[in-house]
Amino acid sequence: MRTLIFDEIRGEPAMIMLGQACATAWKAVADGRGMFVHLRGDLGAGKTTLVRAWLRGLGHQGAVRSPTYTLIEPYELDTGPGYHLDLYRLGDPEELEYLGLRDLLEVPALCLVEWPERGVGVLPPADLTIAIEHTGEARKLGLQTSSHIAESFVSSLRDISHAGF
Repeated sequence: MRTLIFDEIRGEPAMIMLGQACATAWKAVADGRGMFVHLRGDLGAGKTTLVRAWLRGLGHQGAVRSPTYTLIEPYELDTGPGYHLDLYRLGDPEELEYLGLRDLLEVPALCLVEWPERGVGVLPPADLTIAIEHTGEARKLGLQTSSHIAESFVSSLRDISHAGF
């Protein structure tokens, strides 16, 4: 298990840069594999901003809508399928079964899940958990791995961040 901490992410431009770095790191390790990412943080912490930049960095050209009401938005990315889930309005974890989550996950995909605690018992476990905290004017992000693919991703992201992020 690896951990990577970013102590001083100041403002939306910095969160966008981190999302783009995540895209670069994912391109380096994806190789047809999938990764399940849980994003934790209060409202307004920057989860959707991070996801939007990550998806755009993976080649998505159109709008990246927050799936607050649809719960799941699919994307065709340079690295394969991607899904953005926002479970904030999920009434019951079983609703994910009705939305066809199990069918979506038959093919390896990058799954970025906001408010994963609302899907406990139905969501697959996280390969990577990203916790975002408010620290005054900045954000602190902690990335914690739970699988080999996530460890490879974090190693690649660490290399990118040391190279000048």
